[in-house]
Amino acid sequence: MISFEEFKKIELRIGRVVSVEDHPNADKLYVMKVDLGAEERQLVAGLKRYYTAEQLQGRLIVVAANLEPAVLRGVESQGMLLAAGEGDVVSILQPDADVPAGAKVL
Repeated sequence: MISFEEFKKIELRIGRVVSVEDHPNADKLYVMKVDLGAEERQLVAGLKRYYTAEQLQGRLIVVAANLEPAVLRGVESQGMLLAAGEGDVVSILQPDADVPAGAKVL
């Protein structure tokens, strides 16, 4: 368990997927550019098995925006998108209204 104070440190923001490319060194990963309002970030996500690049393009997503960057198979990821899954079913978490990129998740 973590405290509420620790949880509040996580900065969740709405992002809009600007572009999706195949990862050059991994069959299951995409390299995505995401608009977070004031800036654009690169995310690496293991979604190829569940979504086509076309299905992700333009989609609003929830991003953990204040994580330290991580290098995944040689490509830097500057955040993490939120998804839920069990077994062979994975679903990206997204707002149910068209909120602007960069909006804070409350």
